[in-house]
Amino acid sequence: MSGSQQAFAAPRPHYITVAGGQIRVWRCGDGPDVAVLHGLTLGAQATAARVASACPGRRVTVLELPGVGGSAGLATADLTAMARSLDAALDACVAADTPLAACDLAIAIAARMRHRPGLSLGAAAAQAWTRRAWRPPSLAPRQDGAHLTALWAHVRDAHLFDPLDPTQPAPIGEPLPTPVELDSTVTAAAVDPIAYERLWSACLGALDGVSAPATGTPVASLDALYSALAGLATPTPAPCFPSTAPLPNGAIWNHYVETARGRMHLRRAGGEGRPLLIIPTGGGSSAQFAPVVTGLAHGRQTFSVDYLGNGLSDKPDRPVEIGDLADDMIALIEALGFPQVDVWGSHTGALVGLELAVRRPDLVGRAVLEGPVFISQDFQQDLLARYFPPIVADPWGLHLQFAWNWRRDMFLYWPWYRVERAAARQLGLPSAEQLNLYTVGILESGPTYDRAYRSAFTYDTRSRMPLLRTPTLVCAGPNDMLIDGLKEAKALALPGVEVRVTPTTVWWPDPDPAAAAATMAVYDAFLNG
Repeated sequence: MSGSQQAFAAPRPHYITVAGGQIRVWRCGDGPDVAVLHGLTLGAQATAARVASACPGRRVTVLELPGVGGSAGLATADLTAMARSLDAALDACVAADTPLAACDLAIAIAARMRHRPGLSLGAAAAQAWTRRAWRPPSLAPRQDGAHLTALWAHVRDAHLFDPLDPTQPAPIGEPLPTPVELDSTVTAAAVDPIAYERLWSACLGALDGVSAPATGTPVASLDALYSALAGLATPTPAPCFPSTAPLPNGAIWNHYVETARGRMHLRRAGGEGRPLLIIPTGGGSSAQFAPVVTGLAHGRQTFSVDYLGNGLSDKPDRPVEIGDLADDMIALIEALGFPQVDVWGSHTGALVGLELAVRRPDLVGRAVLEGPVFISQDFQQDLLARYFPPIVADPWGLHLQFAWNWRRDMFLYWPWYRVERAAARQLGLPSAEQLNLYTVGILESGPTYDRAYRSAFTYDTRSRMPLLRTPTLVCAGPNDMLIDGLKEAKALALPGVEVRVTPTTVWWPDPDPAAAAATMAVYDAFLNG
């Protein structure tokens, strides 16, 4: 009998570094191991939760496919290369005799992996899609964000319709995915939508003519998977996950860190040298701060962080003030074992860096604070009332267009809801690929996307700035909507705090290369003292 009604801990993600990149894996449950390749119609996180619920007494490890979500950096159309990467990740976290279950189109990848006790779910649907040559439409990012709507519809339709008859809803099968499950699936695929489209086509082509034995023993349902696993030999126990190793050659690598306040997601670069904590703006992930992470990594170990509630970090449902975020950074620094760090923070991150340096001056050596928020009380109330619309997973994916256009309009107007000539910004419209990056960060954050961002508009910067005694550069680029705050910062700052305009904002899309290099040199020189 399946344990599908039993409670279990939510899946937890971890990165395993393999040749050429990283594989993200999701694990939950306790007991003998079972490994799973999620399919292309339900993401790794949702698959881990469903398998663990259906198979109590098992430790479930789901590998995120190369090109998807946290494994997007390993995108390739070569299924054999994909299989090698997944084999390497499996070797690091489960024993060789651990059964491997592959879902829908991923059976094409499992067929190229080293022999393990094999099972397949959704093979009949995958083979029906193959016979129909059914694949997603073009998912290349578009300025109107319609590629995300197309992706949502494709994934949802894979569950709704009979694989053999796309005009009829399927009357039997696993429970239809919830909006939250669809959201996590689509968001992971949207990290690199072209890679997802290519992966679907590669699996479809590879399944043409593949025999049933090559895909593993077919299993009709999750209930049947529970029974099938009971009939297999108990696999050799395996230890916990290995520590996440850096990538070579200065590449950014991803890392989850357990802190006293929650699990936090980092993007890291560099090797030896003084640690530099990069604290982002609010609203999404820190992915758009890659130019700062890599640009300041020479002679340092740099790491940007997703706030708790944002990006790929834990999502506690809590009210948030800047002081809470500063305490989160303290917990992170302590978890990493650093006696002291330098800090670079932008907008919300500048306020968090300020509060961190005021609360724990022993932890901060030098700080760069870009665009700290100084706003009037009237404007503060207007922003708090209108700036943060709810963004919640919608059954038809309507929230995707909402998030896309909300983020797009931020580049056009300040504030975004003041759509009028006088509020126009002269930044230029980012490319569709860049807007996709920003939007994915918002979707990863989900309903708690606004917590950290909102806290910036309630913080009393004016009363805290005079308490800052850490050597600090307060700055902003010429097109930063918060540049006017530099005048107030200069009036309030103590000796040792330098205030200046930088040539540009380096992390905004497509800055002038010479201005970006000059700005990075300003940061570097200040941090070097």
